[in-house]
Parts: sequence; structure tokens; C-alpha cells
Amino acid sequence: MNRREVVQKFLLGGTVLVLVPSILESCSKDTTKDPVTNPGNNPPAATKIDLDLSLAENAALKTTGNSMIVQNILIINTGTGIVALTSICTHQGCTVGYHSGAGDIECPCHGSIFSTTGSVINGPASSPLHLYPVSQTGNILTITL
Repeated sequence: MNRREVVQKFLLGGTVLVLVPSILESCSKDTTKDPVTNPGNNPPAATKIDLDLSLAENAALKTTGNSMIVQNILIINTGTGIVALTSICTHQGCTVGYHSGAGDIECPCHGSIFSTTGSVINGPASSPLHLYPVSQTGNILTITL
């Protein structure tokens, strides 16, 4: 084996050692974004979010079919009430969105579909979205985390 072949094999081996772990890591599930396996991404338990629906930034929630995300919580006016769920998909941590025409919650990354109760309608997600208790007194909407 000549010097050129030794250098080529050394460079090829070094490249494989550097690239393979990063390629494998990019294919693995990132549990740091998954609220099921890492609840640290959710707001602290026993806290509340109060939204004043009379304020312009929250007024959209007065209209059926509208939604907004506050502190990783997807808040939806379904027409039959207001629901609050985690906005982080349980599959790989993408931010989900409400589609009022279909009446469901969809993940743009891999196509998971959830109901407004959080249950999985269509995978690849296998775990439901967390549903938070919601109460309303006058114009104040309270989400208990």
C-alpha cells in the first residue's frame, strides 16, 4: 500500500466517523420537544394563564373557528366552547395548528391529525395532545396548567 492510499483511507475513515453519528442523530426522535416524554417543555403545573378577551390581542377567541397559541398552549373557540391543548405535537415536537374548516388540529411536519379533545385521529403520532381545563368568568378566560 502506497502513501497515497493510506492518506485516502485515513480521510475516508475520519469522514465516516464524523458523519455517521450526526446522520443517525438527525433521524432519531428529539425527546426534548416531546411533552409526553419530557414534560419540562410544558408550563409548570398548578399555574394558570388568564386571558382578557376584551383586549385586542385576545379578541379573536370570541369568534367561532378562531385560535391562538399562548405559551405553547393552543386555544380554540370551537363554537361549543373554548378548549386549550398543548401546541406541541407528540410525534416529533412540531407546532400544531387548528383548521376550523375541518374542525381538527394538524401537524404540518408529518401529517398527524388530532381532534379538539386531543385524541389522535391520524398518525404517525400515537399519543394524544394534553388537554387543559378552561373556565371563563365574564371576559376572563382561565387555563389551568
